[in-house]
Amino acid sequence: MGTTFTRDELQGLPAKLLRNGHLFNAVVTLVTGPDGRLWTVKDFSSRPWYVRLIARLLLSHELSILKRLKGIDGVAEDAFRIDANSMAILFQEGDILANIDPKRMTPEYLTRLEELTRAIHRAGVVHLDMRSFSNILIRTDGTPGVIDFQAAQTTWWMPEFLRKRLEDIDMSGAYKKWERFQPAAMGEERKRELVRINKLRDLWVIRGYFGTHVKKEKRS
Repeated sequence: MGTTFTRDELQGLPAKLLRNGHLFNAVVTLVTGPDGRLWTVKDFSSRPWYVRLIARLLLSHELSILKRLKGIDGVAEDAFRIDANSMAILFQEGDILANIDPKRMTPEYLTRLEELTRAIHRAGVVHLDMRSFSNILIRTDGTPGVIDFQAAQTTWWMPEFLRKRLEDIDMSGAYKKWERFQPAAMGEERKRELVRINKLRDLWVIRGYFGTHVKKEKRS
């Protein structure tokens, strides 16, 4: 993950504001890099010093997660730190599920979303907000993509019971989309799994500990 452009170079690159955010959120822009590729830039440089201080840890954390997931189709192929207060993530072309025509949610797509979720888990990461319809994409080739790993956690250090419960949270995001868009094709096994996981939702107070209630930055 090498640096592609600096802060000084960023000022002269074509950019589109995606979200200005609130005090504790990054300013998010879509930037065309010197090589013509599109990058999502998260920038905290305009925020107060105490926000920037925390943001530096959040940016380092997200970069480390993306590095661990590098090579998984459906996760950003590259990301780098611009400076202490900002980072760039290679943009994945596509539409978030919150904005799509339900007819595009085919059983084939949903099956591949499950496979992508499991690939993330095999890499030792849980996303923890895949139930959201704003963090999942249908990419231009019709395949799934996952964005926004700010709240994600590594699982290599966790006891097995905790790791499995957190992976269940992610998988319920896929099953929830089956239930909404393709209930007839969902199958009994997925229905049973969703019921089982929903019964464990009292354990999801863990999510508050991991910071997943931070307001998510919406994709335009």
